Amino acid sequence: MKLIANWRKAYRMLSVQSMAVATALQGAWVVLPEDMKATVPPHAVYWITMALLVFGIAGRLVAQPKVQP
Repeated sequence: MKLIANWRKAYRMLSVQSMAVATALQGAWVVLPEDMKATVPPHAVYWITMALLVFGIAGRLVAQPKVQP
């Protein structure tokens, strides 16, 4: 396995940012008290996470000038 040439700029990549937010959302959901979870519509966290992951895929496919080596 070999890292990409611009791995040091990974934090600027839309794909990395999107997946980091999806991970943070899931982590926050796990530690959220049940009474607070009850205020969120059913499956909202699931669909938001799925959307973030789709944005991550799209972010990997578009040109990102700030990330170019």
